[in-house]
Amino acid sequence: MTGHAVGDTAVLLGRSLRHIVRSPDTIITTTIMPIAFLLLFVYVFGGAINAGAGPYVDYLLPGILLITIASGISYTAFRLFLDIKSGIFERFQSMPIARSAALWAHVLTSLVANLISVTLVVLVAVLMGFRSAAGVGAWMGVAGILVLFTLALTWIAVIPGLSAKSADGASAFSYPLIFLPFISSAFVPTATMPGPVRAFAEHQPVTAIVDAIRALFTQQPVGDDLWIALAWCVGILVVAYVLAMVTYRRRISR
Repeated sequence: MTGHAVGDTAVLLGRSLRHIVRSPDTIITTTIMPIAFLLLFVYVFGGAINAGAGPYVDYLLPGILLITIASGISYTAFRLFLDIKSGIFERFQSMPIARSAALWAHVLTSLVANLISVTLVVLVAVLMGFRSAAGVGAWMGVAGILVLFTLALTWIAVIPGLSAKSADGASAFSYPLIFLPFISSAFVPTATMPGPVRAFAEHQPVTAIVDAIRALFTQQPVGDDLWIALAWCVGILVVAYVLAMVTYRRRISR
């Protein structure tokens, strides 16, 4: 983005963030389900799940963080849909501001809101016994993966936000993304799964991302998981961004 576009985006980002501050229930709502999963799996199912040495909450947390983000981006599509339907985008187009500024403001708002939600979930996990000896570098690595994952899913969310016919349709796309971690290594080792399910679980993006974050938290060798996770995140981000911008140009040209 040019300097003019950056300034316009910053102004509209402030507008979106003020909406979040005035309605903190959005962040609270997106953290309730992940925290409920955390409590359920640790205190109800955890005793029956053999996930190796160490507390089950340590094994579980990376997958819960991805579910938190997948849950949060549904609100991005919802907020974008409301702006489209209210006609605010048309008003922005009539003003001397960069065309992409309104869209980027929603994306960056999603990033900020999801990082807050992820932080709250981590704090709850710490209260439940989560501990990590990871250093600053490892935590920064985890943060970097989560930022890339959030941006990738947010740009996916932009597409239904721009093209959905109803508010429910705008946010419903996130349901498959929320349940994708269940067919991965997020909750149990993939070795315990039957053949076809195991093959899918081991070759879908969530498993590589979860395994990379888990290795960083436990100070274990990350190996190829980190590069595979980054490749998935960047690949999804690029494809989603291109499709979102094509959808956006079609929308504003009507």
